[in-house]
Amino acid sequence: MNSKPNSEFDPILVADIGGTNARFALITAFNQEKKQFVIEHNITFPSANFGSLEAAITHYLSQVSHIQPRRACLAVAGPIKAGQVHLTNLGWHFSVAQVKAEFNLTQLEVINDFAAFAYAAPYLDPQQNIAVKAGQADTDANIAVMGPGTGFGAACLVRTSQSSAVLSCEGGHITLASVSELDTQLIIELRKLLPHVSVETVFSGPGIAYLYQAMAAAKGIDAKNLTAAQISELANSGECAICDATLNQFCDWIGSVAGDLALAFGALGGVYIGGGILPRMQARLLASRFVERFGAKGIMSQYVSQIPVTLVTQDNIPLIGAAACLHVNEQS
Repeated sequence: MNSKPNSEFDPILVADIGGTNARFALITAFNQEKKQFVIEHNITFPSANFGSLEAAITHYLSQVSHIQPRRACLAVAGPIKAGQVHLTNLGWHFSVAQVKAEFNLTQLEVINDFAAFAYAAPYLDPQQNIAVKAGQADTDANIAVMGPGTGFGAACLVRTSQSSAVLSCEGGHITLASVSELDTQLIIELRKLLPHVSVETVFSGPGIAYLYQAMAAAKGIDAKNLTAAQISELANSGECAICDATLNQFCDWIGSVAGDLALAFGALGGVYIGGGILPRMQARLLASRFVERFGAKGIMSQYVSQIPVTLVTQDNIPLIGAAACLHVNEQS
């Protein structure tokens, strides 16, 4: 932990850059007792207002001209390769080294949004999030993060008693496995719709529509042309039994996926679920067979039974993760 008193804390510029919004903030202190970062000057701009990342940063810094950060970490919804970042939805491209030089930064890290989620995990506030499954987290063991949204993201905070690092991955594209007879029927139907039935093709915003079509076919009912939003609305209003069954299956089956990823990552430090979908389905998730499916791992059932699972509803996760990235690396 940072042993500097708050007055000596070097402020960190952090950002969450997405296709719709660019959020910036300054981390001005770290509270050792609470293990929480102090976030100030949190401002959100429409990303489309700017032609480049540099323009967005310049505008933000003009709003906080009394503070001149010399270190920064940006969480971005896009790939980072060889120091180059492409944000396809915005048409932005930048070089990490050039941005670092342009803003006279001594330290600049750029990480993807799920890496930020992984870095943030140890610094989350339990009172702001929801326990889905009880367990006993090992404080020196790996933590898995995952979540369905526009796609399906996953990452791992790899920890030892001496250090930690984030493992990014493409876990959303692993092949979806069947556990129950209904799962098997659904996969048969999904294969008629999709060339590869991956986790992401089912457990994402667009994937809910595929799961609904497969559920209707498996039940021998003609599917309507419904969007994910319409499926959710009809399920929650009780107007459509197939829509209701679809969302229940979504919550049940994602329990199996979460258990699989917990095993793959050795996540005895806990599993954290975020993304844009499940926080809006809290009651359904908690009433589902998620926990049962998470733990149904044959000879490894005892292993996963001790792993706690948390649904993250807390705000500012990418900003906390960006700060934690620099903080963790500083301590290592």
